[in-house]
Amino acid sequence: MRAEHGVFRSGWKPPAQALALWRAGLDLIFPPRGLDGSPTAAAGLPVETWSRIHFLDGPVCDGCGQPFEYDLGPDLNGAAARCAACMARPRAFAAARAACLYDDAVRDPILKLKHADRPDLAPLFALWISRAARELVAEADAVLPVPLHPLRLLKRRYNQAAEIARPLARREGLVYLPDALIRRRATESQAGKSGSGRKRNVAAAFEVPAARRRLVEGKRLLLIDDVMTTGATAEGCARALKQAGAARVDVAVVARVKEMAGLTI
Repeated sequence: MRAEHGVFRSGWKPPAQALALWRAGLDLIFPPRGLDGSPTAAAGLPVETWSRIHFLDGPVCDGCGQPFEYDLGPDLNGAAARCAACMARPRAFAAARAACLYDDAVRDPILKLKHADRPDLAPLFALWISRAARELVAEADAVLPVPLHPLRLLKRRYNQAAEIARPLARREGLVYLPDALIRRRATESQAGKSGSGRKRNVAAAFEVPAARRRLVEGKRLLLIDDVMTTGATAEGCARALKQAGAARVDVAVVARVKEMAGLTI
């Protein structure tokens, strides 16, 4: 079984330059191909896919990362703009960012990472997050993934959120906390559930073990996941971390579902 946070690794690492030369040599012999077999620009993504991904470079809600049609500017107190939902009901996490919208273009590579044994895509997603959530990354003390229940981890063999969080922490020089937060209850899949159903599904599902509280107390934490839909999972995680003494919890994901008229589609 693949370790969730890289426990089963040898202590020796080849020099970075040697690795780069080795990979370059392999690329000459076996040119990289996209997920669909076509030529690829980077990390297994077809060239055409890059042009169709809707990266969230424009203005977004500071609270949940939902894209705005135009820049609303700061509020009367000088704070970053938030959507009506975040203003009406503040969340346990302070801010969220997504690298792109979850649509047909990005769905396939995310599902490949999640279900088709393609963790090689994770470093690319970590790079996207480091760009989209740069202000949250800059303020974070540590990075941690949304955890899987041990039974699901055994079945899937790796946690896709951990595969993204680990290279992100390494890239940004941040502490990586793979087991500070655990999923103590095996929840059902969130797919197909309403917003309220998602909240009920993950209610009290997460906790910080007593032995790990010292790792999160007083810290600014960046929680990593692959996709955000209603934010129920991130909310459950953030509540558990705040209860354990975290000073602040922010969220960064690869992609988020677009919301329209207050409804998630």
